[in-house]
Amino acid sequence: MGIASRALTLRASRKTASIRTYYPVGTIKCDGVTIYRSQVSRDAACIFDFDPVIVSWKCLPFSLPYGDQAHVPDFETLDTDGCLELVDAPDRDVDVGLLEASARRMGMSYRQLRRDEIYGGQRLRNAKDLLRYANYEVSLGDRLRLLSGLEENGTLTVAESLTAFSETKPVAGLAVMILNGFIEVDLDRSLIGPETLVRRIRA
Repeated sequence: MGIASRALTLRASRKTASIRTYYPVGTIKCDGVTIYRSQVSRDAACIFDFDPVIVSWKCLPFSLPYGDQAHVPDFETLDTDGCLELVDAPDRDVDVGLLEASARRMGMSYRQLRRDEIYGGQRLRNAKDLLRYANYEVSLGDRLRLLSGLEENGTLTVAESLTAFSETKPVAGLAVMILNGFIEVDLDRSLIGPETLVRRIRA
């Protein structure tokens, strides 16, 4: 398939995806416009935002030659080693081997996520809960109070941490500090609750 045809496929894919909205709206590592092909692809992007290896990701980046057709992967991810990878959500029926070979010819890699990478454990549910606060801000005073408390105690529970917020809505403030990399909680073991431990992240 020629470059012009591949460009048409890309435009059509983006136009179709752009008319749909999938929850949650907020992101923290997306580079560019957020347009998702399906809820499953949106769920995959939630996982990317909390993957420490992934620096940034893009939606529907460009089209790959795919036999006599073209294929637009759901994402392009950039990792901490500077490597780019094309990624599809697991709800697509594609020839993985053919796409891997096509990506290699462009100097990139391709993979299709497994369903358990997205839906195994509690990470997705916790990620969605946190990302709903992606557009909030936390005040300097509240940030300093919580960081000082963690400096003094090492760890605090979520319930204890919420008492540090007096200028910002407590749950929103805590979520923003997790999203911005000031503090961390275990996203995999269970749903975030009052007894979940909060730790400071040191640069």
